[in-house]
Amino acid sequence: MKKTLAVLFALILSVSCMSMAAAEEEAAPQIPEPTSHILVVYFSATGTTRGVAEKLAEGLSADLYEIVPEEPYTDADLNYNNSRSRTSIETDDPDCRPAIAGEIPDLTPWDTVFIGYPIWWGDAPRIVSNFVEQADLTDKTLAVFFTSGGSGLGSSMKHLERQSGAGTWLEGKRFTARTAAEELVNWARGLGIEP
Repeated sequence: MKKTLAVLFALILSVSCMSMAAAEEEAAPQIPEPTSHILVVYFSATGTTRGVAEKLAEGLSADLYEIVPEEPYTDADLNYNNSRSRTSIETDDPDCRPAIAGEIPDLTPWDTVFIGYPIWWGDAPRIVSNFVEQADLTDKTLAVFFTSGGSGLGSSMKHLERQSGAGTWLEGKRFTARTAAEELVNWARGLGIEP
């Protein structure tokens, strides 16, 4: 009986470890192999920005990279009505830089980088600030897109441009989950960016 329990416990432990390893592997961002001169970088807490980023990348035949937080955001973290929620605390601290899971890609192969994010209190989430401060954006053409139910760009692009200290920043634009891929591509082309 003891032997059976020991084997059963070892089996459960093994499956648990494999599940944790698989979850960690899924959480780590995948650095894309360059297939285009355009890279779409995005952070998405609820999936809205992800959907816009995927449509933009597909429409421009661009590569895609997700900024994944080392510590994922929970629903409680995203409670904008709670001044003690993680997002409220991070937004109130301009020096906060949430850790990014995995490595940040070397941006050398791409000359144009789109950066997408949700607007949090008129600004980009601090994890996006972390990305632009770590990435080498020298000689890059940059355009931001952001998602919001109704908020504008606020100071987010100016802050990111100052934090990066590099690149040529083009005017950003707000999109929603319902934005069609054609509208995204037309916006990019209006900025002079072609696949």
